[in-house]
Amino acid sequence: MSFKPVRKAVFPVGGLGTRFLPATKALPKEMLPIVDRPLIQYAVDEAIAAGIEQMIFVTGRGKSAIEDHFDIAYELETTMANRGKSLEILNQTRLKPGAVAYVRQQEPMGLGHAVWCARDIIGDEPFAVLLADDFMVGDPCCLKQMVDAYAKVGGNMICAQEVPHDQTHMYGVITPGARDGALTEVTGLVEKPAPGTAPSNLSVIGRYILQPEVMRVLETQEKGAGGEIQLTDAMARMIGTQPFHGLTFDGRRYDCGDKAGYVQANLAVAVGREDIGATVRAFAVDLLR
Repeated sequence: MSFKPVRKAVFPVGGLGTRFLPATKALPKEMLPIVDRPLIQYAVDEAIAAGIEQMIFVTGRGKSAIEDHFDIAYELETTMANRGKSLEILNQTRLKPGAVAYVRQQEPMGLGHAVWCARDIIGDEPFAVLLADDFMVGDPCCLKQMVDAYAKVGGNMICAQEVPHDQTHMYGVITPGARDGALTEVTGLVEKPAPGTAPSNLSVIGRYILQPEVMRVLETQEKGAGGEIQLTDAMARMIGTQPFHGLTFDGRRYDCGDKAGYVQANLAVAVGREDIGATVRAFAVDLLR
């Protein structure tokens, strides 16, 4: 059985990034770098590696740096070329004309609302959603693992990861059904369950493949946890009408919406780099003496 391919991806980047103030007062949190590449660049690279053809950014006020990042920078490129410097490092920041679209989310009303803002560009196609805060490191990349699994089972799919039981209240959590290797049937979803009430320790991580019908559900979605329109609530209403699975990601996730997670991601990437790895590792060892 063949399913419609996933060609479009939504990047909700309208959040205010208050946990990283004052750094994010004028700089979008998605532009915070892991060593020398912004978080949003890693997410876009992941989407491209998974076969995504169109990137849809749901932005807000003060996010123009993201648009500039994926544009041609004439002054910079001309200066570098005149000085004989290679432009290769900028290649992946230049998306093809028409391969990127920007939509404004006028007010921060939650992830579900942000996704709904992209409905006209999505149309009647399945689509991916990537949250740049969730920095995923794996080979193949997280979304590629999900796209490959989707090709076999179709329907809706979320990235799942086991978390300690005392942290389940911080996540959307899966009520699991049948399991088949890394795939778990999703029979229920609950957003940020009260401590001790979670149906499992399989949490929902910021990668999704969704069918376009979720947009109709979001159309009438009431506000949920935190007074926001929650994507988890809309997905929960889809269970039973379409196949729904969680794919346990084979790789490492860093929560870069959290300061400690962000620093850990920088350190982990830095020590794995050929150009700076040895220096950073020696510094870290010396620091911990």
